[in-house]
Amino acid sequence: METTTFDWLCKNTWTQSAKNTAWCLLGCSIGDFGTILFFQLTLIPFPVLAIMILAIINGLITSVILETIILMKQKMNFKESLRTALGMSFISMISMEIAMNLTDYIFTGGAILNWWIVPIMLIAGFVTPWPYNYWRLKKFGINCH
Repeated sequence: METTTFDWLCKNTWTQSAKNTAWCLLGCSIGDFGTILFFQLTLIPFPVLAIMILAIINGLITSVILETIILMKQKMNFKESLRTALGMSFISMISMEIAMNLTDYIFTGGAILNWWIVPIMLIAGFVTPWPYNYWRLKKFGINCH
């Protein structure tokens, strides 16, 4: 029985997986931050946990939409693009969203955007799924974009 070791040191794969993760982060951030900002600006009385859950859901939706559009621009049909966006990066998106909102909750009490928390949320949202995206790309050659 032959065993192979997984290579975690491939610079090209880290670079490509970073690009994929950044696209995912952009999509997730649009819906997530938009939702939090909406409730922050309108002062609608809504429980923090409910805002954060809604932010996560909206972040997932905007990420899938963005990735579907990107894949369609690469000459993939809508159905194939949507299936790819949902199937190939959903674990990444969920972990990203949870990391971003957990970071917000730990530092601000949740559902608050200000000048100093946004970069911390983005960093947490990026580094959390990045190793998974590297592994998936390296092991299966599966690329979101």
